[in-house]
Amino acid sequence: MSPSEKPVFSSKGASTDVLPLSLDQYAITSNGFLPAEPPLRKLPNPYYSPWESLVESLPVFLVNKTLRDQVRQLPILSAEYLVTEPEWRRACVVLGFLAHAYIWGGETAAEVLPPQITLPLIAVTDHLGIPPVATYASLNLWNFEITSTITSTATSPAPTTSPDPTNLDALRAQNTFTGAEDESWFYIVSVAMEAQGGRDGVIPLLLQALHAVFSPGTSWDPDYHPMVTATCALREVTACIERLGELLDRMDERCRPGVFYHRIRPFLAGSKNMAAAGLPRGVFYDEGDGRGEWRQLRGGSNGQSSLVQFLDIALGVEHAVVGSSNPDRRTVTARGRQGVAGVSFHEEVRGYMPEPHRRFLEDVAARYPGGMRRGVERLLAVGEGGKCQQLSLEQREVQEAFQTATRALAEFRNKHLQMVTRYIIIPSRQPNTRQEVNLATASSRLKASSIEGKDAVTAGGGELTGTGGTALLPFLKQARDETFQAGRLELR
Repeated sequence: MSPSEKPVFSSKGASTDVLPLSLDQYAITSNGFLPAEPPLRKLPNPYYSPWESLVESLPVFLVNKTLRDQVRQLPILSAEYLVTEPEWRRACVVLGFLAHAYIWGGETAAEVLPPQITLPLIAVTDHLGIPPVATYASLNLWNFEITSTITSTATSPAPTTSPDPTNLDALRAQNTFTGAEDESWFYIVSVAMEAQGGRDGVIPLLLQALHAVFSPGTSWDPDYHPMVTATCALREVTACIERLGELLDRMDERCRPGVFYHRIRPFLAGSKNMAAAGLPRGVFYDEGDGRGEWRQLRGGSNGQSSLVQFLDIALGVEHAVVGSSNPDRRTVTARGRQGVAGVSFHEEVRGYMPEPHRRFLEDVAARYPGGMRRGVERLLAVGEGGKCQQLSLEQREVQEAFQTATRALAEFRNKHLQMVTRYIIIPSRQPNTRQEVNLATASSRLKASSIEGKDAVTAGGGELTGTGGTALLPFLKQARDETFQAGRLELR
């Protein structure tokens, strides 16, 4: 097989040699981590029409500041009439939007979530294996629809209808807080990127490459097939990451920084590390009859993307606890995994992913520790009799392919950093006269205080906080630097 050929891997066939389950059983489709079919537009059972009616008019009630009254008038509905997985996901989307609209839809944040939302939200998210909060999955993976697009092919010149989830112009979000196209565009850029990863086949390609380089009993050979398989997969991964970057670059086509910062981003915030935004204790999830509990949960963020985390795991990118960066990445990572307090953000937010996707990432990490980085290091160190020798052409090709792939992923993270600067950092420096207390006004006050030399306390010790509750810039810069670090192979 030449490096230009793609290995073939079936998502439906038995894959116990590669992973314990098939890709289907991990809820991975031809669209990657997106469902194979677009999500339900509405819950089919009229029992749930009070939810659907309210979420459909969400932007109006938020503008009128009447959303909280509307929620308190809802009946407490049971989740027992949800039947299929698409129905459970749709309920999660609806309740997630209603919960965040209630919490952040007033002059100040609401510290208590009423039973009308709390009880069904907990039931639905328990079923799906995620926390009761709006997540990347409920905002993006389960919240889009595809409009019909017209395409033609060489064999069929006549236009045909072909829905394409990688085509941004054919996508829109089903629900938004604002009703603005900016918000829909913000969500569907992530949807298109997830679909691109699926359509490019990087998941089965990397799994086959990992299986090849980790298989026992391999030895040096001028025609080393595992090496060629790895080279081919890594080149395809690089091309895919570059396409993801091209999609990300299109964000500013229809999503304006000012609209995102002031109108959209505040609703995406969670309740963890949000004291400055009005939630010093988090949110009390009121279950009625004197029951309930305080919860501090992360909001939806792209850190919860299973695709990006899969690329990290498969390539061997290791993330330390934010703020504990050290040139010895292995020592820091090992130390950071000794207890819950030392778990990296990337590991923690897997708990916010759909359960099958979380299990998939855990199984990949367990079966192929160190990912392609460790596999490529082994390939480059093996020669006749196990002794190091001058690298062969195939070894040089796999080394270059791996380093190019990690650089591409690091550059993708650089693009994200640049976008954060345009959409968050720069707007936070503008005067903000709004009276609301939320993530936007808290961030603007922080910047104003730092300019005036005053003390400002946030989750990041004076740093802007992301919707996921992290110190925004240090976290993103560290993730980028760790990706560059992964490309520095250690040969023995």
